[in-house]
Amino acid sequence: MIYTVTFNPAIDYVVRMDALEPGAVNRTAEELIQFGGKGINVSGVLRNLGVENVALGFLAGFTGHAIEQGLSRSGVRTDFIHLDRGFSRINVKIKAGTETEINGRGPEIGPEALEQLFRRLEQLGEGDVLVLAGSIPASLPGDIYRQILERLDGRGVEAVVDAERELLCSVLRYRPFLIKPNSLELGEIFGRELHTDGEIRACAAELQQQGARNVLVSMAGDGAILLDETGAFHKIAAPRGTVRNSVGAGDSMVAGFLTGWFRTGDYAAALRMGAATGSATAFSDGLATRQQVEALLRTM
Repeated sequence: MIYTVTFNPAIDYVVRMDALEPGAVNRTAEELIQFGGKGINVSGVLRNLGVENVALGFLAGFTGHAIEQGLSRSGVRTDFIHLDRGFSRINVKIKAGTETEINGRGPEIGPEALEQLFRRLEQLGEGDVLVLAGSIPASLPGDIYRQILERLDGRGVEAVVDAERELLCSVLRYRPFLIKPNSLELGEIFGRELHTDGEIRACAAELQQQGARNVLVSMAGDGAILLDETGAFHKIAAPRGTVRNSVGAGDSMVAGFLTGWFRTGDYAAALRMGAATGSATAFSDGLATRQQVEALLRTM
């Protein structure tokens, strides 16, 4: 089974307008409500692709109930921990020529609630996959991903980590199955800008030397690069299309890659599936559907 963890789920209120004028009354041309958080995005796309999974994490208040009910209606299995105080955050995504985001803070997660999550994760075993994605609330320890993988070390759980800087680097010693920085995040880890495939490959190889088994680097319109655990280097171009939405594209790539890998056991096929799924989300207003992904695959 694949499990995803989202520490700070959200209701994403997405609005489109012709222009955003600060200090004035602005009216929307189009509105959309989505249930977000990187792990939740991965769960949603996996479900759209026909891959069963369970979404874990923390919810609070009326917004938390709305998230849980919405995911359930869409067919995503959930096992959230409900917090007694606060409410799950609302993020406002404004698309008015450029994208502007206002992200809520979210509820505090106390030690007892965190221990509940640890107990659930300790039920995972050989062959299970755990996806840890996104930033973490300020109320949690900065090394929470490392703590989780330390507790699961030796159980045969395959870890997938999509996070930035130290949050990502701290887990490499536990040999995660897959990490997915984008090219900008990869450069930030090494304190420099990356301009060529050779530079990206060298940095990915360094992360492999530190423990990562497979390094998947998303590059937006330039496609993606994979350095797999055999040492093979793969690059794929992004399919052509009009970008409507950047939210969730990277998470969709992770879901597509996992789907492709578990169906074929082939890294090149997994990369192709990941690129198609990430692009399908980028080209639509919501998360990628199976039909959208299959249509893109026929063009690649």
